[in-house]
Amino acid sequence: MWASPMAIRVEWALRLKGVEYEYVDEDLGNKSEALLRYNPVTKKIPVLVDDGKPIAESTIIVEYIDETWKDGYPLMPADPYERAQARFWARFAEDKCNAALYPIFVTTGEAQRKVVHEAQQCLKTLETALKGKKFFGGDNVGYLDIIVGWFAHWLPLIEEVSGASVVTDEELPLMKAWFDRFLAVDVIKAALPDRDRLLALNKARREQLVSSA
Repeated sequence: MWASPMAIRVEWALRLKGVEYEYVDEDLGNKSEALLRYNPVTKKIPVLVDDGKPIAESTIIVEYIDETWKDGYPLMPADPYERAQARFWARFAEDKCNAALYPIFVTTGEAQRKVVHEAQQCLKTLETALKGKKFFGGDNVGYLDIIVGWFAHWLPLIEEVSGASVVTDEELPLMKAWFDRFLAVDVIKAALPDRDRLLALNKARREQLVSSA
C-alpha cells in the first residue's frame, strides 16, 4: 500500500540489494484475493512473494531478503553480537516507539503534550544506538535504519498535521541529524511516497479520528 511505512521497508531492502521486483499496490478497504491467499493469517501488507512462496511481516521480510541475496549489499551486521543488537533495537522501536508515536496523531492540548513527552523519552532511548555513528548501521544504512527509517519521512508529517514538535535539535539532536542523512541517500529517497499526497491523506485521517474521539 503506497502510504504504508511498513511496506516501504521491503522496498528499501530490495533496492539496497539491487533486487528487481514487481510492486503490487493493495486497496486495504477491499483486500484482494491474492493478499488473502498469500497472507491468510493476518491479512496484512506487506507480503513478499519469492518464487511463489509468501513471506509476511516487514521485519521478517527484510531479514529474509538479506539472507536470500547474500552477495548484495549487506543489511545485517556480520558480527553475531551486532546482529543481536540490531534485532533488539528493532524490537524496541516496534513495540515501544511505534506505540508511543501514534497517540500524537490523535490527541490535542494537554493530552498531546503528555504523549509528545512520552514519545520523546522513547526516542531518546533509541537515539543511544546512534551515538558515534553516521547511521544506525554504522557508516552505511543497515537493518535498523530500514526498520526505523519511516520515522524520518512520516514523523515530520505527523508533526505538521498535529501541530506537535517531537524531534527537535534541542530534544533529539542525533535523531534529527540522522533524519537528514537518511533521507539524502539516493536509494532511500527514490522509494519515498509523494510528500504532498501523504500529507493530504494524513490530514484527512487526523480530522476523522479527532472528530470521532
